[in-house]
Amino acid sequence: MSTQSDPVIIIGGGLAGLFCALKLAPRPVTILAAAPIGRGASSAWAQAGIAAAVSEGDTKDKHVADTVAAGDGIVDEVIASLMASEAASRVHDLLGYGVPFDRDLEGKLQVSREAAHSESRIVRVRGDMAGRAIMQALVKTVENTPSIRVMEGYVVEDLMVSHGSVSGVIARTEAGRGAQVKLQSRTVVIATGGIGHLYAVTTNPSEARGEGIGMAARAGAMMADMEFVQFHPTALDVNKDPAPLATEALRGHGATLINRNGERFMLKIDPDAELAPRDVVARGIYAEVMSGRGAWLDCTKAVGASFAEEFPTVYKYCRDAGINPVTEPIPVVPAAHYFMGGILTDADGQTSIDGLWACGECTSTGAHGANRLASNSLLEAVVFSARIAAKIGAANDGKSQDWSKGSVDRDDLTAENDTEAMTILRKAMSESFGVVRDRDGMLAGLRIIVELERSNRDAAFRNVLATAKLVAVSALRRHESRGGHFRTDFPEKRPEWQHRTFLTLADAELTVNELMEFA
Repeated sequence: MSTQSDPVIIIGGGLAGLFCALKLAPRPVTILAAAPIGRGASSAWAQAGIAAAVSEGDTKDKHVADTVAAGDGIVDEVIASLMASEAASRVHDLLGYGVPFDRDLEGKLQVSREAAHSESRIVRVRGDMAGRAIMQALVKTVENTPSIRVMEGYVVEDLMVSHGSVSGVIARTEAGRGAQVKLQSRTVVIATGGIGHLYAVTTNPSEARGEGIGMAARAGAMMADMEFVQFHPTALDVNKDPAPLATEALRGHGATLINRNGERFMLKIDPDAELAPRDVVARGIYAEVMSGRGAWLDCTKAVGASFAEEFPTVYKYCRDAGINPVTEPIPVVPAAHYFMGGILTDADGQTSIDGLWACGECTSTGAHGANRLASNSLLEAVVFSARIAAKIGAANDGKSQDWSKGSVDRDDLTAENDTEAMTILRKAMSESFGVVRDRDGMLAGLRIIVELERSNRDAAFRNVLATAKLVAVSALRRHESRGGHFRTDFPEKRPEWQHRTFLTLADAELTVNELMEFA
């Protein structure tokens, strides 16, 4: 095993990791990414944009109020306020990095409205291309920043922790198939994304398996809100993995949800119908699909002939699947989309382990509560990665140097197919910890996770299973329904559960032993 020393290590090549590295410039940084930077990132798939109160009539307080309402009673309002207050500055940072956000004829940022927002505040790129445009701009800027070294094809398997402080990482080259290397650093930032690929139907890339979360948990870090998984209501039901996404902006534009009989089923479920919070819409669609009536997104009247111009990404997805969204409804199904839980951090991205920081979807800052408000995800990533950079920069006097010469460019890397064990896990997570849950089903899923742990020794998969176990235990512990966590055996919200949840992997192991003993 080879060993080298690095000043700052960032694990992950998505929006949070790249933005943090750029904000740290000219301080030397090493980014470790399993896939080519930007390619394995959920951010690149984000269609809508970034929520920011930048239009006339909108305010930070309105943005916070909408965030708190969507979060279903457990949002940390201090964190939400901090995030909303820094939104405009981070959007201007992105403009400075070359992101071509849409502007109106007067040159002002053009904004759109999405579900559960009281104002139009979604800053977009060509309607539904924000994620891709943001990542392209950041990748280009990173490649031209000499203080950033990018090591592609490096899968980090373990954190090195000594006396409660991080001391480095252990990684494997060749996308996890090569030699093991040890990189020493007292400053490590985890920016590894979410957990969507733990589920059989997801909008996330295969890299979003929760490895960074599980790795931090195995090192002893505190986790939070692990039961809350958001399912996007309208993924295209066209048998693709990941499932293409039909942006929520379509419903904001007036598109309606219908079943096989042409009935707008959301009208009888919620007063806001198609613009109800995501968890409500997801359960509505799930019920129609499970009943055999199916669900379709009808854009023919609201968007019609302008579809290709206004929503080019979704239009291409549809045409690739043989669907013409101008003249026919789009078949949709809920898909695992965003994780509100993760590694617990403070307002500056510090975890419970000294020297270990985290940002983006792998974290639980408290900003989202039980259910993320649309387009707050990209915002959270840039706000808290910038705060980490400010904190690390203030604590360090690293001198500028050309650090990029040791970069490893691996454009030839491709995602491997799921192993048999991963396929079993994804099926179990979807069946037991999906849109609708109950105790018996969750116990069955937990047994499968435990059995997979006993029969697998792969280091990276150990991290995946640790994350799955934390989701399972947290979901079993919360005896109510709230936000993205819905239990048929506890279908109502309960006042005594109106709080965030925290646990370590050691806590989870104790609960598993108790559950398995009495199950």
